[in-house]
Amino acid sequence: MLVSDNLIELFHVWHQYQRPNWALSDISLRIKKGDFVFLTGPSGSGKTTLLKIIFREIIPTEGQIVIEGVNILRIPDHGIYRLRRMIGIVFQDFRLLFHRPVYENVALPLQVLGVPYKEIRRRVFNALRMVNLQHKLGDPPSHLSYGEQQRVAIARAIVNAPKILLADEPTGNLDTELAFEIINLFKEINKQGTTVIIGTHDKELIRHFGSKILFLQAGKLLGKDALPLSGN
Repeated sequence: MLVSDNLIELFHVWHQYQRPNWALSDISLRIKKGDFVFLTGPSGSGKTTLLKIIFREIIPTEGQIVIEGVNILRIPDHGIYRLRRMIGIVFQDFRLLFHRPVYENVALPLQVLGVPYKEIRRRVFNALRMVNLQHKLGDPPSHLSYGEQQRVAIARAIVNAPKILLADEPTGNLDTELAFEIINLFKEINKQGTTVIIGTHDKELIRHFGSKILFLQAGKLLGKDALPLSGN
């Protein structure tokens, strides 16, 4: 029996928020284990929608999504936590809890899963050390700079050692130097085996870092790295 190295597969995915416009139109793609992928395109092209579909935050109007051999649309609602265990996500608006310290923000996914206290402490410290914020674990996010808040969001996304890391415009409000720093951090995470997908419209980042590129325009997938499933 052959074991596929495809981690994420989308088959003819369509999504519509309201008629007659389609946010996504017939998206089919494969992403392999260990890939580092830029998902790009102009504002409104469907990047955020595609990331939310992979995370199963929204259900596509049509099509199928297979992650590690499992059709995630067939997972019952009470089983979604198993999928979420293997996917970390950095939201565009961070979604930090500003009334709680950095430590609690990063620990939250592990607390939800019932991880023992000592293990939570170890994992949170390691995640914060990776983003160079271990000295800020007692600070509220409101005391941090925008770039530091971004790194807290990344630490929270990686604290459970996910197989997949999704990031939606993670450098959108950062200057060039900080943006490069954040992408280098994602590169380090990728080197540890995590498959990384970054949604961005920043052409300079893509030119500098290279990598696989999926280009969306008006909900359609274009570009040489977005190969159709048939015949490949």
